[in-house]
Amino acid sequence: MKNRFTILGCGSSLGSPWINQKWGNCNKKNKKNFRTRCCAHLQYKNISILIDTSPDIRQQLISNNIKDVDAIIYTHEHADQTAGIFEFRPIYFSKQKRIPIYCNQKTKKRLLSSFPWLFKSSKLYPQIMKIENTNQNFVIQKDRNKIRFKSLNVIHGPVKTRGYLFKKIAYISDCKIIPKNTLKKLKNLEVLIIDCFRKASHKTHLDLNSSIELIKILKPKKTILINMHNDLDYDYLKNNLPKNIIPAYDGLSFNF
Repeated sequence: MKNRFTILGCGSSLGSPWINQKWGNCNKKNKKNFRTRCCAHLQYKNISILIDTSPDIRQQLISNNIKDVDAIIYTHEHADQTAGIFEFRPIYFSKQKRIPIYCNQKTKKRLLSSFPWLFKSSKLYPQIMKIENTNQNFVIQKDRNKIRFKSLNVIHGPVKTRGYLFKKIAYISDCKIIPKNTLKKLKNLEVLIIDCFRKASHKTHLDLNSSIELIKILKPKKTILINMHNDLDYDYLKNNLPKNIIPAYDGLSFNF
């Protein structure tokens, strides 16, 4: 089985188009402008791992033919990253094995308070998930295969969030500021997957110019832009960015 990373969703918290059919600057005739909320999948050997569970996770998994999940990693506690967590009962039913969760302490508190029935058995429902680890760095293992993750501490407005580093790939979906000690970990990347919210400056997200400046500093071999607002048209970005900077679209994947 190939090691493969898939962008399940690359849109901001409202998606594209918005629920009221507002496309902004995006050409609605281009399917790559139809963006569900940010979420990603990592297949490493026989290990199937999700990064976040967006409100669109059910359709994202079906569209990408993902039938099993061995672990879930969370970047932070916001609803556009966590709301889809309740969809995973069928995974438990088929495996009869609790799904391990990896996250920071604040995300742990939010999940336990918002979805208590997933983490505690009752007369009506079995426990289907467990908080496995809240440490900065961790290893996910299945059979003899294992993959190591390093957490990347970043600032998302008032919220401290995590990106993740593995196999010279960094995934950072929501951030405004990357601290110096985190920047040091982002050298010599094969792929940087980074927040790029909109053209105009934003209080809690990297904008297009800020993302480009960051890329110039880090010099990854390839960069994929995610978490995009509806003012960032796919063709506009593709035609105006350097060849090593790629706007994401739902379903974009690569081997590693």
